Amino acid sequence: MNPLVLAAILFVATYVLLLALSNYRHIVALVGAASFVLVGILPVGNLFGAIDWNVLLMIAGSMGLVQLFIDSGMPALMANVMLRYTKTVRITIVALALFAGIISAFIDNVATVLMVAPIALAVSRRVGISPVPVVISVAVSSNLQGAATLVGDTTSILLGAAAGMDFMDFFWYNGKPGMFWVVQAGAVASAVILYFLFRNTPGSVEPAEDPVVENKVPTILLLAMVALLAGASAIPNKPDITNGLICCVLMVVGIVYETMRGNKEAVKSAVGAIDWQTLLLLAGVFIVVAGVEAAGVLEVISGVFAGLGGGNLFIIYAAIVWGSVLCSAFIDNIPYTAAMLPVVENISSMLGINPTLLYFGLLCGATLGGNLTPVGASANITGIGILRKEGYEVKNSDFLKIGVPFTLSAVITGFAILWVLWA
Repeated sequence: MNPLVLAAILFVATYVLLLALSNYRHIVALVGAASFVLVGILPVGNLFGAIDWNVLLMIAGSMGLVQLFIDSGMPALMANVMLRYTKTVRITIVALALFAGIISAFIDNVATVLMVAPIALAVSRRVGISPVPVVISVAVSSNLQGAATLVGDTTSILLGAAAGMDFMDFFWYNGKPGMFWVVQAGAVASAVILYFLFRNTPGSVEPAEDPVVENKVPTILLLAMVALLAGASAIPNKPDITNGLICCVLMVVGIVYETMRGNKEAVKSAVGAIDWQTLLLLAGVFIVVAGVEAAGVLEVISGVFAGLGGGNLFIIYAAIVWGSVLCSAFIDNIPYTAAMLPVVENISSMLGINPTLLYFGLLCGATLGGNLTPVGASANITGIGILRKEGYEVKNSDFLKIGVPFTLSAVITGFAILWVLWA
């Protein structure tokens, strides 16, 4: 069988099973990854390089550090403060999502979810509601803001390199508002959607007495993680695993500190918080995507985009945006964006137009498309993993109820604004 066709079949089968067997996703992903090796599409020697170790290290380190943060009682205190100032649970949930979005504009989306999810869990417990939709809202909001700045997501970094953009170009570019403001408009639209979706939550809850937080070291370490991740994003030619090492080192520092305090339970809790199923799932997905890329499936998808439109800019623009939304709901948006950037450049050259519209349209669609499915983005997988560790089952329908309207509202808003600004 043609390797390209075989790769496409294996890919589709893997993702269908990922959606169907939600409790065994890590096993499905590993079996799918092994399939690409067994049929000869991906050589064994390429397996190590196919896995994004930076992401896995960052998740593992953040999980342990965030557990120390939870055990310190600080999330419960923050939940109390948020309830005091937002007055209603409904507004509190929307505020949490917006808060997560602001953070993720400057640091990795996964790290954002790992930091904000404990607060979402504490708020949910305080008011007696399921944390499932709240944590999902935090995850999808984190994905949205990844496109806001040059350092918000790997896709933004790829675009900046291809288009020669620096950090400030995302705010103001060639005399016009940049991608940052387009994303904020999408954030406002999606916040309205969240406000509507949570219309049936309890009206208001008075905060309880503030808990006493005696150990502030985990909070300091967590803030240090934010600062170091943001600072590291500005360092050129840094090692690929820099962010992962930052998170792991800070986790070790926290564990050593708790050990010195004689707090064995905190150490045990931090180590136990590392979700191996989520890590195995992501490792498998990375290998599957590498197999699809090696077989040339991504190049075929890119060629389809290039052949559309017959010279009609609006059709090409719409195809790139909405096609990217659809593809990145199932395909990791990093290799997809890398494959599509030269296609966008070629189309712009053939049409004799400024490529900014298509560049920003690609970023909008590829970044937000991951919010359509539970496995479309690492932040979603991480959020669901956190909920599973807390004993909550997340059905596909639970995610889709929030992910689909959230994504559509944000993409439609960005789609319209980009066309008005750059067409």
